[in-house]
Amino acid sequence: MTTIFIGKDTDGKRQELLLHRANRHGLVAGATGTGKTVTLQILSEGFSNAGVPVFCVDVKGDLSGISQSGSKTHKLHDKLISRAEKIGLEDYNYTAFPTMFWDLYGENGHRVRTTISEMGPTLLSRLMGLTNVQEGVMAIAFDVAEDNDWPLLDLKDLKSTLTFIAESRKDLLYEYGNISSQSVGAIMRNLLVLERDGADEFFGEPALKLSDIMRTDMSGKGIVSVLDAQQLINNPRLYSTFLLWLLSELFEELPEIGDPDKPVIAFFFDEAHLLFTDAPKALVRKIEQVARLIRSKGVGIYFVTQNPTDIPDSVLGQIGNRIQHALRAYTPNDLKAIRASANAFRPNPAFKTEDVISDLGVGEALVSLLDAKGRPGIVGQTLIRPPSSRLGPATDAERKTVMSRSPVGTQYDETIDRKSAYEMLSEKRNQIAEVKAKEDAKVAAEKARTKSKPKPRRRGRKRQSALEAGTKAAVRSIGAEIGRKLGGRTGAAIMRGILGSMMRR
Repeated sequence: MTTIFIGKDTDGKRQELLLHRANRHGLVAGATGTGKTVTLQILSEGFSNAGVPVFCVDVKGDLSGISQSGSKTHKLHDKLISRAEKIGLEDYNYTAFPTMFWDLYGENGHRVRTTISEMGPTLLSRLMGLTNVQEGVMAIAFDVAEDNDWPLLDLKDLKSTLTFIAESRKDLLYEYGNISSQSVGAIMRNLLVLERDGADEFFGEPALKLSDIMRTDMSGKGIVSVLDAQQLINNPRLYSTFLLWLLSELFEELPEIGDPDKPVIAFFFDEAHLLFTDAPKALVRKIEQVARLIRSKGVGIYFVTQNPTDIPDSVLGQIGNRIQHALRAYTPNDLKAIRASANAFRPNPAFKTEDVISDLGVGEALVSLLDAKGRPGIVGQTLIRPPSSRLGPATDAERKTVMSRSPVGTQYDETIDRKSAYEMLSEKRNQIAEVKAKEDAKVAAEKARTKSKPKPRRRGRKRQSALEAGTKAAVRSIGAEIGRKLGGRTGAAIMRGILGSMMRR
C-alpha cells in the first residue's frame, strides 16, 4: 500500500495521500460538526493499514470507536454504504483497528508520565515562560542535582533542589554562578501553577517509552495509540507541555532517515490551537523548529483545529497536506479567516475556493495533497470516505477489554516512587539537624557542668563578733559626747585621736 484513499472530488479525481509524502505534515481544519473527527479517524485507519503506528489525541471521546468494528445495525449504516458507493469505494467493509488507550490521569487508559530530568531545564523554562536569568537558575538546579547524583523525577524533587541551591547559594557561587533568591521564588511560583494544572500527575515513574507507542500488531498493522484528553483539555498548559515533550523526545531519539517510503509514526493533535494560545514566543519557536526538522526523522504531524489562523504562520509554512472542512462566516474576522484559508490552496479553475469553503456540507472538504514531486495538488471539493471502524465512542466495557489485551500490560498502571532528590535532600537535612542537635546538647551540658561547681570563698578579714561590734559602737558614742562637752574643734580632735588608738587595740 503506497497511498491512503481520502475521497473523490467533484472532478472525479481520487484524492489520495502519498505515504512517501505523509511526513510533510498536514492540517485538518473546519468548524465544529463539519466532520474533522471522521477525517482524523479515516486517516488513522489508513496509516494503520499501511503498517504505520499512530498517536492521536481524543478530545471528545469519539475516537475510541476506532478500536471497534463498524456495524450494520448502526443508525448511519445506510448513509455510510451510500457514500462508499458514490465515491467508488468497492472494497468497503467494517473492521476494528489495533488500539491502545492512554490517559495522563490513568482513568481511561494507561497512565502517561515522564520525569523532570527527561523534560530538561530548557523545555521546562520555555513552557513556564521564564526569563533568561531564571532559566539560568533552573539550569544550575539541574547541574547541581546531576553532580550530586540526585535523580529529578517529579515536581517535589525539583522544588527540593531549588530550595537547596537557594539556601546554599553562597557556597555554590564560585562553582555554578550567582543564584538569586528572587529568581528561585519566581520559578517556585510557576511550578505551583503547573502543579495546580495537574502536572504532578504527569511527572514521575515509570516514564513512557517511545517504543511502546511505535508498535505494530501481529498482522503488521500499526497500533493506534489514543490519548484520552477529555479531562486533560481543561488544563491547556499541561496539554501543551505533554505534546511538546513528546515531539521533542521523538526528535532527540529518532535517527535521521530523510524521506522514507512511509512515516515511522503519524501524530494527530486535536485542538491544536491550545499549543499556541498565550504561548511564550520561545515556545512557539521551539514548536516551529521541531515541526521543521522532525520530518527528516520520518515523523508526520497533523494539526487538527477549527480555523487555520489558530496556527502561527511559521508553523503553517511547514504543512504540505491540507484538508479544509467548512468554515462559517458570522463576523468580519470570520470572513478574513475564510479568505486567508482559501488563499493557502492552489486554485482550481472550476470554482472559486473562497465561495466554496462556507458552502461545504458535513463530510465534505477542500483537499490539496502533495504530489510525487512534493508539489501541492490543485484543490478539489471532495466527498470524504466513510470509516471502517465505529462512528462514535467505545463503551467503558469495550475500553476495558481493549486495555486488558494491551501489549504493554500493566507496567504503566502503578506509580513507582523510588529514592530521588527529595528523599536524599531530606536525609541530608536530617543529618545536618542531628549534628547540630548533638553540638547544641554538648554546649548545654558544658554550661550545666560549669554552673554546678562550688564557688571558692574569698579570702579577707574575719568578721567581727557581735560583742566586739557593740563595744566599738558604744565607745564611739561616749567619745563623741565627751568631745562635745570639751567643746570646740580642738577637743573633738583630741578625743578622736584617743579613741582611735583605743579602737585599734
